[in-house]
Amino acid sequence: MLCSLPERDTLSFAMAIFDELRRHHDMSADDMPSVTVIGGANIDVFGRSLESLRDRDSNPGKVHSSPGGVARNVAENLARLDVDCRLITAIGDDQNGEMLLAQGSAAGIDMQGVQRIEHLPTSSYLSILDSTGDMHAAIADMRIMDELSADRLAPQRSIIEKSSLIIIDANLPDDSLAWLTKTFSEHTIFADTVSTTKAPRLQPYLNAIHTLKTGTIEAEALTGLEAQNDGQVQKLAEWIHSHGVARLYVTRGDHGVFYSTDRTRAIMAPHQNIPEIGNTTGAGDAFLAGIAFSWLQQWSMEQSVDFALAVAHITVQSHTTCSPALSLAAIDQVLAKQSAG
Repeated sequence: MLCSLPERDTLSFAMAIFDELRRHHDMSADDMPSVTVIGGANIDVFGRSLESLRDRDSNPGKVHSSPGGVARNVAENLARLDVDCRLITAIGDDQNGEMLLAQGSAAGIDMQGVQRIEHLPTSSYLSILDSTGDMHAAIADMRIMDELSADRLAPQRSIIEKSSLIIIDANLPDDSLAWLTKTFSEHTIFADTVSTTKAPRLQPYLNAIHTLKTGTIEAEALTGLEAQNDGQVQKLAEWIHSHGVARLYVTRGDHGVFYSTDRTRAIMAPHQNIPEIGNTTGAGDAFLAGIAFSWLQQWSMEQSVDFALAVAHITVQSHTTCSPALSLAAIDQVLAKQSAG
């Protein structure tokens, strides 16, 4: 049965999470779990209108750029949460590639698995945002990701095998998805659908994916089913679970997050009282990082969603794709404010 969660006993719930966070800080380096994230990295370029966005016209606004890409964003967010995180992606032999390497290392990501491809440019992503920070359209030039083949990944096998968790995104070419899901079938694999165009790439490999994070329209593209209301989302979830996925998270914007296993279904409302929205583009990637962090802590799905929503809450306030303000201490503050009402 699908049900909205009752109003949280937020004070006791938040305090339980805080205790876990403090315990996490006290762990020795040898005890820390590691995560390998494999997929897209690019330079994000954003144009945000200062007024209501007008189609087919020039809109006064602001333009800025920042490192992006689903896998790269997830890796940065995990690194900012003090997780030992390795990124495997492809970059070009160009200035943007150097920028991604430098920024990733500065954020705490292990970048040794990054593959440099000389004949193609580093991926780029051009996004048009309205005055509220919501995306209206985007163009992604990610041709270089087709070069991140199984042959290029194979030398990284020993490193990937040591990971406590593997996270992949649908930017990867089919042969890489096939190799990863077969080679590491005994590992826990999380996956992100990325976009409506790329989501169907994951369909043949759902039986190897433990946890799937997706958005409404990406879920529709993956399954061929509609997901416009609660009943439709339930049927879609049943389809995904019947194909082998243990845990599903569907982010639904203002409608909150639907999450499920093959036996349980629930919805959690988004966190409220965001002071100012800077950019919503990285919210889904931040949410996935929060889910991954929570899985490493062995928290329940309810705890995981609340924590992940706090990560996204912080992220959307930044004008960059990932928030430099993200930390365990910052999440403590968000959860405390939520518990206070």
